[in-house]
Amino acid sequence: MTNLKFDVLIIGSGLAGMTLALHLAEKKKVGLITKRDLLEGSSSYAQGGIAAVLDTSDSIEEHIHDTLVAGAGLCNEDTTRFIVENSKDAIDWLVDLGVPFTRDDSHQTGFHLTREGGHSHRRIIHAADATGAAVTSTLGQKIKAHPNITLLEDYIAIDLITSRKLGLEGKRCFGVYALDKIGDHVITIAANQTILASGGAGKVYLYTTNPDTATGDGIAMGWRAGCRVGNMEFIQFHPTCLYHPHSKSFLISEAVRGEGGILRLPDGTRFMPHHDERAELAPRDVVARAIDFEMKKHGLDCVYLDISYKPASFIQEHFPNIYAHCLELGIDITQQPIPVVPAAHYTCGGLVTDLKGRTDVEGLYAVGEVACTGLHGANRLASNSLLECMIIGKAAASDILASKPVKLPAMPDWDDSQVTDPDEEVVISHNWDELRRAMWDYVGIVRTNKRLERALNRIKLLSEEINEFYSNFHITNDLIELRNLVQTAELIVRSALLRKESRGLHFSRDYPETLPQASETVLTPTE
Repeated sequence: MTNLKFDVLIIGSGLAGMTLALHLAEKKKVGLITKRDLLEGSSSYAQGGIAAVLDTSDSIEEHIHDTLVAGAGLCNEDTTRFIVENSKDAIDWLVDLGVPFTRDDSHQTGFHLTREGGHSHRRIIHAADATGAAVTSTLGQKIKAHPNITLLEDYIAIDLITSRKLGLEGKRCFGVYALDKIGDHVITIAANQTILASGGAGKVYLYTTNPDTATGDGIAMGWRAGCRVGNMEFIQFHPTCLYHPHSKSFLISEAVRGEGGILRLPDGTRFMPHHDERAELAPRDVVARAIDFEMKKHGLDCVYLDISYKPASFIQEHFPNIYAHCLELGIDITQQPIPVVPAAHYTCGGLVTDLKGRTDVEGLYAVGEVACTGLHGANRLASNSLLECMIIGKAAASDILASKPVKLPAMPDWDDSQVTDPDEEVVISHNWDELRRAMWDYVGIVRTNKRLERALNRIKLLSEEINEFYSNFHITNDLIELRNLVQTAELIVRSALLRKESRGLHFSRDYPETLPQASETVLTPTE
């Protein structure tokens, strides 16, 4: 049994986790654990870019306004202002670190800025159509080279170690139990502060743009540790995921529509102007519902996103990765439209935190998609997510640096003396598939009470089966993820059943109207 100790432990290696690590490492011993390799996570797959007020023709007030409109009345205005006001500093930090954003020497900023749905200005700074990869690879090099950062790849957190688990007074986190996937044994990691930066929960759905690592781990662990969750019913479905049998979860960036891409039916008919005056530049929830409506109305497997009328050189310059990937599949986007479908993309809710990333449990922070800061409201504005990772990440780091260390208690080793090897692991794969299909069918883009209740019944049965499995058998990566997915699914459905209206990403046929007063959905765990 291995025991490790750090000043600060970060769970997750996306932009939120990397930001924290780099801001802390000059003064703290930092442990960074990640389920696969350092760069495998949703941040690396982000294509479009980062929203920030950089152009003098733009303004902080307009970015705030666009965010509030997209959030359908549910954004926290103080949070939104704090993040937008700090947007330029965050971009300057990335530029100083050497992130290779796409340049445009004719523009006052020196960079090319694009526009995405819901934005009133061109304010998305990007690195071609692979911004996330450019940012995380740049920061990843700094992480690997830093002597104060210990990187633990192929480790998955199992559960947080809290005062309640140790039988102590108060409500504090002291670290985590984690599975070393290569060595196949559980280690105990102690830390003064623990940060959940583990991303979202897209894999709870059958179709998602997310990588396989997005299994709601941090949300489920935080909930079990005693943290409240907020606004879990708001799951953003990206309108345009590539529809192709040989391409899994490949996103067609929002920026394709921002640069003039048109959504069409198979016969070439354009349909978005019939659904919203902003047409293809409407916020994601509007576009996703419109596509869902047209697919159901016409019995379609997909619709088509067409930018082929633009010059081939323009397409190849602005979207080199999308162009190359589609071409490998026999789709030349300079000559033909791209088949697309909506897919689960972003978890707008999560563990309730303040502007310093602090949760309800002392010593436990949550940053990035795992958290609910109030920025995204009922629908995230495109390209605000990476910005939130950096702003809240830096604020959390400042809070941690200002806090005094505590005396860590003795930590018991993980006890698996009473469990055996599983006899039939097919149970895990079957339950995984059943859960994701139930969520897709019953808790998707359009919801009803009956569908939600059906989903909750299935989730309860699956939860009982999985918890029994967890109690009796040695743990595996798949079992840990499935346990977290089922818990996260339950939180999504319970939150959706509490909302008696349609707002933003939550659309209910039983309650099609939007209530005059916006209120958050907050669930509190029972002791």
